[in-house]
Amino acid sequence: MNQDIRDRYEARARIMKALGHPSRLFIVDELSRQDRCVCELTEMIGADISTVSKHLSILREAGIVDYEKKGTQMHYRLAAPCVLGFFRCLEDMVRTNVQRQLHCLQDEAERLGNAQCIDDCQRH
Repeated sequence: MNQDIRDRYEARARIMKALGHPSRLFIVDELSRQDRCVCELTEMIGADISTVSKHLSILREAGIVDYEKKGTQMHYRLAAPCVLGFFRCLEDMVRTNVQRQLHCLQDEAERLGNAQCIDDCQRH
């Protein structure tokens, strides 16, 4: 792999790493609805302000969010709304994986001849 290709994949990996934490995914999701100040995000996440600020810094360095200072507060906004398409893809993958697991459970229950297990799987 040549250096240009390696650099491109490393840049992609940095962005994916920035999204690789539940709190940062939550932040992106919230910012897709409206701009938020750090204090609002801190309250919503239930973490201390330094932790939330660190998450925002990681997202900002990856180019996913941006901010504007309003008085004494920093207001963050989603800088890369295209990431929401990636979120939709992730949700589709989660749904597909759950359906696949359910199908496997149903197949196993049928193999064992356990109709009750099949009914239980379909209800959940």
